[in-house]
Amino acid sequence: MAHIVGLLLAAGQGRRFGADKLRQPLADGTPVAVAAARALKAACPDSIAVLRPEQDELAGLIEAEGLAVIRCAAARDGMGHSLAAGVAASPHAAGWLVALADMPCIRVATLGAVRDAIADGAALAAPAFAGRRGHPVGFAPRWRDALMGLQGDEGARAILRANGACLTQLALDDPGVLLDVDTPADLASLGRG
Repeated sequence: MAHIVGLLLAAGQGRRFGADKLRQPLADGTPVAVAAARALKAACPDSIAVLRPEQDELAGLIEAEGLAVIRCAAARDGMGHSLAAGVAASPHAAGWLVALADMPCIRVATLGAVRDAIADGAALAAPAFAGRRGHPVGFAPRWRDALMGLQGDEGARAILRANGACLTQLALDDPGVLLDVDTPADLASLGRG
């Protein structure tokens, strides 16, 4: 199988949350980013987390889950820089499974399905739930240069918008692909069942 590298983008500043949302505990006590890291690692054993230089405590938590950690000084300037740094740190990848650390509810099977779509030759792949595209997003190696050139806070949205015809959308029964933790209310809602 193609060597797909997992990239966990964990360098956001959590401005809307008002605190370090990635270290906030879920209902079971697991920090948000640790839950996302565990799922990504289970689906993609070769996974890298991208953090800001000062995120030492979070780096320790994520390294304890078996992910490599790289620091991106330009992460303050937006997600595009983090994504570019992760791709640059994995030059031998045959594709990337890009997950967000503030999305702790995505099922391992969903991550695996996106990974497999890229490994099987899809140019771009993402899950969909109830007709809405969610995360993670998979990228084939042909996007390496475009990903490494990303800047700003848009991340890879421009690539996805401009190349929608290349996107393999996987209709999956996983509401977690749409659930991110941006506010304390978002985090509280994850505890309800």
